[in-house]
Amino acid sequence: MGKQARLEARVSPDVHALLKRAAEIEGRSLSDFVVTAARQAAEKTVVQADVITLSYEDQLRFAQALIDPPPLASAMERAIDRYKRTAGPA
Repeated sequence: MGKQARLEARVSPDVHALLKRAAEIEGRSLSDFVVTAARQAAEKTVVQADVITLSYEDQLRFAQALIDPPPLASAMERAIDRYKRTAGPA
């Protein structure tokens, strides 16, 4: 096992008793139970933060923009031409 970091938390006696009981029900140590539960909550939070949720209408608009994109603005066309001239062949 690699290097580990220590995590310490102060909890009320009732929360401690609840966590300890839950750990016993699952046949795990209190430490293992708390670390596993915290990791699951953290992963869920990170996934939810990384996922973009669109309404049905927004999903349709996004798909339509991919299928039939609007024309580029003239400023973007000029920027592409300028980039091609300065970047050289691909």
